[in-house]
Amino acid sequence: MTITKVTDAGLDRSRIVTPLIINGDMSVAQRSTSVTGVGDGDTGYHTLDRWRFSEGGDNSTVFTMSQDTNVPTGQGFAKSLKMDVTTADGSPGSSDSMFLQQRFEGQNLQLLKKGTSSAEKITVAFWVSSSKTGTYILELQDSDNTRNCSQSYTISSADTWEKKVVVFPADTTGAIDNDNANSFEVNWWLLAGTDFTSGTLATSFASRTNANRAVGQVNVGDNTSNNFYMTGCQMEIGEFDTNTIPDFPFESFENNLLKCQRYFETFPSNDGDGVIGFGYGSGSDTARTMFTFKVTKRAAPTMSDSLSSSRQYRINFINGSGTASNQNSTSTPSFGTISTLNSGYMNLAGFSSIGGGLFGFLIYNNNTTLLSADAEL
Repeated sequence: MTITKVTDAGLDRSRIVTPLIINGDMSVAQRSTSVTGVGDGDTGYHTLDRWRFSEGGDNSTVFTMSQDTNVPTGQGFAKSLKMDVTTADGSPGSSDSMFLQQRFEGQNLQLLKKGTSSAEKITVAFWVSSSKTGTYILELQDSDNTRNCSQSYTISSADTWEKKVVVFPADTTGAIDNDNANSFEVNWWLLAGTDFTSGTLATSFASRTNANRAVGQVNVGDNTSNNFYMTGCQMEIGEFDTNTIPDFPFESFENNLLKCQRYFETFPSNDGDGVIGFGYGSGSDTARTMFTFKVTKRAAPTMSDSLSSSRQYRINFINGSGTASNQNSTSTPSFGTISTLNSGYMNLAGFSSIGGGLFGFLIYNNNTTLLSADAEL
C-alpha cells in the first residue's frame, strides 16, 4: 500500500493514496444499475458495488436505488448513487432507521491507530444533492468495540450539488481487529425514528447508545418527490477542511472494478454465450466445471445462479471414446469453493450419458448475468 506525507497546518499527516472507500465515484455496478422496491427487510447490497443499504424497524418508506448520471459539474465524476422515494412515510416508527453504508475490513484501517494514544482523526468528504434540505447525520461505527461517533452536516439548497467535509475526532479506546472481518462502517443516514434521535448527538466516540446516533436527522422519506444523490466519497486519515482536503483519488475503472471483485464478482454473459470454465463428466448425467476468480476473495464466497425458468447451460465436450458432442441442461447447479479463495467449482446434472471426458462449459443463449461469487462484509 502506497503512503505519502502531506502537510496540514504544519503537521505531517499520513495519507493513503489507494482510496479507503472503494467505488467512491459510483462507477461500478455489477449487480444492477437500478433496483425498485428497496425498503423494509431489504438490508443488503443491491446496485452499486460496496454500497450497502441498511434498514431497521418496520419501515414503510420505499426507494428506487440506482446508478445515475446526475453529477456535480466540472469535478470529473460521471456517476452518482441515487435514492428516489417511491413510497413515502411522514411519521417513521420509533425503531425505524435507514442509511447508506460502506463497510471496511479491519486489516485495511490499521493506519488509523485506533485505540492507541497516537490515534488519528478521520475526515470524510463527499458530494451530495437532495430535494430535501436540512440536517443530516454522518456516522462512524466501530463494530469491533461497539463504539460510535456522529457528526451533522447541512444540505442548504434543494437539488444543488454541495461538497461536504466532515471531521471526526481520534478515538484512543478500542483497537480495530487486524483481520478480514467487518470492523468499521461509515453510515449516511436517510431517516431515523425517535429511538435514534431522542438523546444528545454523540460527537465524540463512545459506547453505542442508539438514542445519540442520529439526533436532528431529517426524514428523506416523507414525500415521493424527495431524492438523495451522492458521489465523490473519500475517507482520509487526519484533519482537513474544504481548503486542505486532497482531491478525490480517481482510479481507472479497471482498478476500481478489481477492488470491488474482492467482495463480489459476476460471471458472463451479457451478450449470449459466455465461457465459465473447463471441467469433466463426473457421472452419467452430471458435469463439474472449475473456474478461477479474477481476484482473491475476502473470504470463501457464496456462489449463486440468479436464473430460474430461463436457465440454460451448454457443454461442448469430448467423451471417453473421443467423440465430440454438445448437450444442454436447465437444472439448478450446486457450487463449491476451493480453500485458496481463488477458485471454485460448479456441479450440474440434467445431461444425458456424458460419462467421463473433458469439456468446455458455457452459458447458453441468455443476456442476463448468471453466476456470482459473494464475499461481502
